[in-house]
Amino acid sequence: MKILIAGGSGYIGRRLSTSLVKDGHDVVVLSRKPTGQNSPSDVRAVPWDARTANGDWVKEIAGAEGVVNLAGASVGGGRWTRARMAQLLSSRLEATSAIVQAITQTPIDRRPSVLLNASGIDYYGDRGDETIAEDGQPGASFLARMSQQWETAALKAEPLGVRLVRMRTSMVFGRGAPAFNLLTLPVRLFVGGPFGNGRQWFTWIHIDDIVGLYRLGLENERLTGAVNAVAPDVRRQVEVAKEIGRVLHRPTWFPTPAPLLRVALGAMSELLLDGRKATAEKAKAAGYRFQFGGLPQALEEALRGR
Repeated sequence: MKILIAGGSGYIGRRLSTSLVKDGHDVVVLSRKPTGQNSPSDVRAVPWDARTANGDWVKEIAGAEGVVNLAGASVGGGRWTRARMAQLLSSRLEATSAIVQAITQTPIDRRPSVLLNASGIDYYGDRGDETIAEDGQPGASFLARMSQQWETAALKAEPLGVRLVRMRTSMVFGRGAPAFNLLTLPVRLFVGGPFGNGRQWFTWIHIDDIVGLYRLGLENERLTGAVNAVAPDVRRQVEVAKEIGRVLHRPTWFPTPAPLLRVALGAMSELLLDGRKATAEKAKAAGYRFQFGGLPQALEEALRGR
C-alpha cells in the first residue's frame, strides 16, 4: 500500500513509518521541514505547509490507499497562554481541513479508501469513576473541546467516500516519548508522587500498541468511527506513580497539591488532574491483542536502562 502520513516526523509518525516500511509499504511523509526529518531512509518526504491544499503534496493523495493525519502542535510545548491554546487548535484544524480539501480535489476513483485522523482521549473530559467506551459523551475542558473540533473537521471526509477512523489517543509510553519523559522526570529526581489526590484515572498506551492500532485501522475495512487508543490496565494516577517508582527504584511519596498545579500551570494542569476510565471496546471487538496490555510490563520496557 501507499500510505501518506501527515506529521510523520513526530514520535508516533516515525515509529509507524518504520513499521510500514519494514512490511514493504510505500510511505510518504508530509513534513514542513522534510530535509531535517528523522525517518527511515526508505521513506519519501514531501514538503507541505500544513495549512492549505496547495503544492505538490496534493498530487500524492491520488492513488494512495490510506492517509494518516498526526499533524498538530505539541500540547506539551509550552505554557497554555491564550495564544498557545489558539495555536494548538488552529494547527490541528488547518492541517485536517487541508487534507480533506486535497481529497476533495482528487478524482473519485483515485481517492484514498481510509483516513486515520488523530484525536485525544481527552475528548471525554474529566469523568470521575464513569467507565467510558467510544459512545461516551464529550466533555467541556479545553482539550475536550479541541478534540471535538478536530474530529468535526475530519468528519467532512466521510461524504467523500472515505472510511474515517478517529484515533482517541492516550499518553504514549515509550523510550523517547516526550510526554512520557516529562511524566517520569519527577520520579527520577526523587520528587515524584500523586498529582492532586491521585485518584483520577490515568489512561495510557505503549508506542508499539498505538502503532498496532493505526496498522489495524489501515488494514481492517470494518473498523470505522471513534477508537479509544488505551491499554486495558487503566489505573488511578497514584498507582501509576508508584509503579514508575518501583521500576526506577525511586520513592513516590512527594504529592503535588492540585491548587499548586493550577497556579503553576494554569489550564495546562488539566493534563495532570483530569482523568477518565476509558476502555478500548472498538479495538477489542476488531480482535486487536495488546502487546503491552499490563502497566508493569509497559513501564519496564519503556524505562529499560533508565
